[in-house]
Amino acid sequence: MSASERLAQIVFHDDGFLFDPSSGESFVANPTAVEILHGLQEGRSEAAIIADLTSRFQVGDEEARRDVAEFLARLKTLQLS
Repeated sequence: MSASERLAQIVFHDDGFLFDPSSGESFVANPTAVEILHGLQEGRSEAAIIADLTSRFQVGDEEARRDVAEFLARLKTLQLS
């Protein structure tokens, strides 16, 4: 199974609980990570996800970019992207 297929299968709740059915692992994510994951699963671009973060959480563009970059790096570490 490819990393993008695994990412698409992750089940999550808005409270931050994530479950990867392919590995059986569960994770806890903050609201920013949940928003990013939701955007990725919808196929939104990084730019669109960044715009969503700046709108929803009232953070600056630079902070939102950093948050997205850090989350994507974490997904790579977990072999989910």
